[in-house]
Amino acid sequence: MSVTVRIPTPLRGFTGGNKDVAVEADHVGEALEEVVEIHPELRPHLYDEEGEIRNFVNAYLNDEDVRTLGGESTPVSPGDTITIVPSIAGGATEAPPAPQLSKEEIERYSRHLIMPEVGMEGQKRLKNARVLLVGAGGLGSPLGLYLAAAGVGMIGIVDSDVVDESNLQRQLLHGTKDVGRSKLDSARDRLADVNPHVHIETHELRLTSDNALEVLEPYDIVVDGTDNFPTRYLVNDACGLLGKPNVYGSIFRFEGQVSVFDARHGPCYRCLFREPPPPGLVPSCAEGGVLGVLPGIIGSLQALETIKLILGTGDSLVGRLLLFDALGMEWRELKLRKQKDCPLCGEEPTVTELVDYLEFCGVPEYEESEMQEEAAVPEITPTELKSRLDRGDRIRIVDVREPHEWDIANLADHGAELVPLGTLGERAPELDRSEEIILHCRSGVRSARALEQLHEAGFSRLWNLKGGILAWQEEVDSSLPRY
Repeated sequence: MSVTVRIPTPLRGFTGGNKDVAVEADHVGEALEEVVEIHPELRPHLYDEEGEIRNFVNAYLNDEDVRTLGGESTPVSPGDTITIVPSIAGGATEAPPAPQLSKEEIERYSRHLIMPEVGMEGQKRLKNARVLLVGAGGLGSPLGLYLAAAGVGMIGIVDSDVVDESNLQRQLLHGTKDVGRSKLDSARDRLADVNPHVHIETHELRLTSDNALEVLEPYDIVVDGTDNFPTRYLVNDACGLLGKPNVYGSIFRFEGQVSVFDARHGPCYRCLFREPPPPGLVPSCAEGGVLGVLPGIIGSLQALETIKLILGTGDSLVGRLLLFDALGMEWRELKLRKQKDCPLCGEEPTVTELVDYLEFCGVPEYEESEMQEEAAVPEITPTELKSRLDRGDRIRIVDVREPHEWDIANLADHGAELVPLGTLGERAPELDRSEEIILHCRSGVRSARALEQLHEAGFSRLWNLKGGILAWQEEVDSSLPRY
């Protein structure tokens, strides 16, 4: 007969966030055994080494303590509810004792404390939590602000970038006065102002296979605010190997995605996307843009999921992918399932250690910093190009960006013409193979791909403008706007 076993908040992390588990059983003991068969990681929290129910765990059948009804042999009826009641709050998470809240903290968090879903115990759990943010940019900004405001006791941030003026349209951790500063320094100052009771731990480095496990290990929850595939797969795999939840978010133009990947209780990122797309197929936010308010929406949802995981309340996004379309103002939810053949969390995993994620994602061939060494793309610097133009050399400059980028800044005064990369194949006959052609884009990555495409089509006198129009702005013409 079907009965419902209700899982208490501290143990829901071992059931994928599920608060109710339906089982077929004839008595209480059989129902509990069925639950741990479905969720094996619950077993050590309910049973001791001899298979006996632990002394600090009680069970109630509907509203009655089963110990007064006959113990585990108590028969059940269809529709009954068995509630597991641990005698110590939070013991199952093996977290250190929750610290006390000061008078100032009680006043600060008063709107949390009057919510029964949070209360004093929930706020103590927040204070005791350790959350790592990978990235202090668009997603990291609302994440940091709301987690600090909520009272998460320790917030770690990984980033190695500096604040650029183009960040300010969406990265609200930083202000105009912070341009040129380390994002970590800017973030630390801002979050300390939001909540001085929160400890901010900074990691000024690029997350790699060599350091990821060491960086992630001290934290309870990892929140992915990255903007590139190598780091995203690295974070997923490191969380899987360490047994930590990974709160995922991604954004592009007007669309966003949110989920919680936890290989212990549900699918991981590799279950959703086994492999990354080919390099260059999916443009970055720097190339494709992002609506400034979008990371605020998606990052806030990531913060919400993180807080729910800490409190052990609500239905998490484990096993669910939330899609948001800002233009259509539409939300969609897709079910995710653990894949048996997943290389990280499947039945026979092959990812047992961290690998070279740049190579896995095919980045070295196209990554601007390594492109020249690996692919030997012929280059010309902006300064060299300007000198040749001043001499009157016959050079054809082809801009392979998109029309809306051309409208922001262009080299039309130097004879440049626009041939977007997506149209290059059909418009190649318009170009003269005998001419010397300089290709450029925003930063040099897309134009390198254009150079390879034209080279395969039989063109030989080709150069890639090193650093693109951004480098031209820095070296030659500072009056051009950056974007």
